[in-house]
Amino acid sequence: MKEAETSRAVTLDIRGKSRQFDIDNPELPGWIKDHALNSGGFPYDDKMDKQKYRKQLEKLQVELVKVQYWLKSSGKRVIALFEGRDAAGKGGMISSIRAFLNPRSAHIVALDKPTDRELGQWYFQRYIAHFPSAGEIVLFDRSWYNRAIVEPVMGFCTPQQYEDFLKAVPRFEDTLHDEGFIFFKFWLDIGREMQLKRFHDRRHEPLKVWKLSPMDIAALGKWDEYTEKRDVMLDRTHNEETPWVVVRANDKRRARINLIRHMLLSLDYDGKDKDAIGEIDDKILGFGPNFLS
Repeated sequence: MKEAETSRAVTLDIRGKSRQFDIDNPELPGWIKDHALNSGGFPYDDKMDKQKYRKQLEKLQVELVKVQYWLKSSGKRVIALFEGRDAAGKGGMISSIRAFLNPRSAHIVALDKPTDRELGQWYFQRYIAHFPSAGEIVLFDRSWYNRAIVEPVMGFCTPQQYEDFLKAVPRFEDTLHDEGFIFFKFWLDIGREMQLKRFHDRRHEPLKVWKLSPMDIAALGKWDEYTEKRDVMLDRTHNEETPWVVVRANDKRRARINLIRHMLLSLDYDGKDKDAIGEIDDKILGFGPNFLS
């Protein structure tokens, strides 16, 4: 089959200019290369130094092991949601957190589309089935917030289901807070050119090609729709008890370091070493919708 017949070229409006993007073309366009890192208002011109990153990450992972011992002894329960656009770095972030934790009590949950039976359940029901017991931490790679962004943008739920969700989720999460769960909600934010670069990388790297889904391709021209739903979600579901923690994630290294720092500084675990944790970069991590305005 000729390449022209397999081409998935799309025309996109990028920074007020019409651009052609063909994900099947092995050459990454210069306009993506030049603007990927600083897209979306990212505040740095360079990525975090790799050696500095590795040394800091190792210190943080030592602290995470302490957290796991503390969870076991205290019976505390932690839920962390990781949300963001496709290719925002959710899976890599979760892997960095879980890397040296005991998988018997540190669980990753990445649910597939609901079954016919699950479609007939209360919307939150299939997620509750994966909640942590005493001494456990559960890391959700996407969560019930699919209904806040992906489902309405892609037409997988009705407008009424979307609105009902936005009304119900604050009450649902208030219950989690009242029940004593330690609850984190993370939104990983990336710029448009960075997303396109990561899509291109997935398409042309044999070890990553499985990450590129038909949903990714379908979403290429829906950037503005995703942005609109993201903003509504942050505005209507951010509050003092269950806040959204927003992380600028064009540089995965800075994103991982600062997100893990936030988790560690939020937990009152035994043997906490604040010097090893370090301070959060407030250019990378902030709270709620105002951080992106």
